[in-house]
Amino acid sequence: MTGNSRTEHLAIKLEDVSKIYHQKDKKEVRAVHHLNLAVEPGQVFGFLGANGAGKTTTIKMICGLIIPTSGTITVGGYDIARQRSEVMSQIGVVLEGTRNIHWRLSAWQNVMYAGRLKNCHGKTLRQNAERLLRELDLWERRNDETRFFSRGMQQKVAIACALITDPSIILLDEPTLGLDIQATRTVKAWILKLVKEQGKTVILTTHQLDVAQDLCQRIAIMRQGQLLTNRPLSELLQIFRQEYYQIRVRGRLEAWQIPSLDGFTATIEDEETVFSDNGSSFM
Repeated sequence: MTGNSRTEHLAIKLEDVSKIYHQKDKKEVRAVHHLNLAVEPGQVFGFLGANGAGKTTTIKMICGLIIPTSGTITVGGYDIARQRSEVMSQIGVVLEGTRNIHWRLSAWQNVMYAGRLKNCHGKTLRQNAERLLRELDLWERRNDETRFFSRGMQQKVAIACALITDPSIILLDEPTLGLDIQATRTVKAWILKLVKEQGKTVILTTHQLDVAQDLCQRIAIMRQGQLLTNRPLSELLQIFRQEYYQIRVRGRLEAWQIPSLDGFTATIEDEETVFSDNGSSFM
């Protein structure tokens, strides 16, 4: 790619992207609503939000599994709608629940199948498959069917499938959901290695705050399909580190009885008068 446009240097860009589902009663459900987002390369970018916030829908639109109702998505400068093959060559995806692996295939067969789907063959494919399975401590179990694996081992196979063609962008949907402590540590360490040692861009959806804090450099928070905030992790931590105070006085005070306290506002709740500070008091 050539030119000076900042878009060309972005890993992912979403412009006014919406996704609307139509139910049988013709009622519209807005899964994602006018989402604008830019992801710089070489970082772990986190999507936070409760179930139904629109995180997984956004991931599926980025990787081409779902078509947006409106808006444009570019990956590495390529438009997902017009240049799908170029986009697919740049991304690897691990969907929630290890949905990108086949349980009746062995770990080796899964990885080989994933590589061939992305036009990787021969010696290169075999070398990449062996390297990934060894690095993920799966080599000794490579010929076992993945249905007999633990959840953590299945997640490792899914990661190997996503990385078999060495993509520059990795999309991970709830990668540690349901994993035990040791498996979670392994997956988190692997994600950091991808970014720090290999320069990958990782897009991570989660509702586990500790995972986001340990891995992400920047975080977007979604709620009901809309973007609430998009900030560096350090800024969000600083916001939530602020201390807030409340003083509750039994009884409903009249306006003339409420003292003037700098930085506090007074409200009436049931049979109490509540003085709440704005975050500047006692700082």
